[in-house]
Amino acid sequence: MKINVIFYSLYGHIYRMAETVGEGARSVPGSRVDLFQVPETLPDEILSKIGGLESKKAFGQIPVARLEHLAEADAVIFGTPTRFGNMCAQMRTFLDGAGGLWARDALVGKVGSVFASSGTQHGGQESTILSFHITLLHFGMILVGVPYSEKRQTTYSELSGGSPYGATTIAGSDGKRMPSENELAIARFQGKWVAEITKKLVG
Repeated sequence: MKINVIFYSLYGHIYRMAETVGEGARSVPGSRVDLFQVPETLPDEILSKIGGLESKKAFGQIPVARLEHLAEADAVIFGTPTRFGNMCAQMRTFLDGAGGLWARDALVGKVGSVFASSGTQHGGQESTILSFHITLLHFGMILVGVPYSEKRQTTYSELSGGSPYGATTIAGSDGKRMPSENELAIARFQGKWVAEITKKLVG
């Protein structure tokens, strides 16, 4: 059972979530999990100006995703920051290259799941995941979210992301807030849940 976690991260928030999603998926016996980051579309000059070049070095060892990483997997868990209520341009560019896979039904029946981040509590986390689902449905993928059996998504005693659509984290307006333990626990649950569903489907 092959599960790939494919993400884009600029300041490390989604990378941290991706690591934890991967941990959850690996906890299911029989799962093989790999992390990949989608290709960067911004030049180093721009990345340096917005403070992303240095932070990306922390996960520079993660291999770059290729389209075959979609086709080879039984399940793909995608991670993206929110950009005005949608996935980031880097993820959109990567997925837009998958027309050949779509044309030959290469992704039909595979499990797809999404996690996200935003700068503020109401910064479009849910719309980002839901709009991402549209692409996965066009691919013919089977969507998996986070059921309410994961009670931590109902936490209201602290600021926390997490919804039935997928794990999320709130980076803060200055980007300095990293994922909380509650958010990471939901991400870990999502990875495990995706792996469990995938295991049932692939037999």
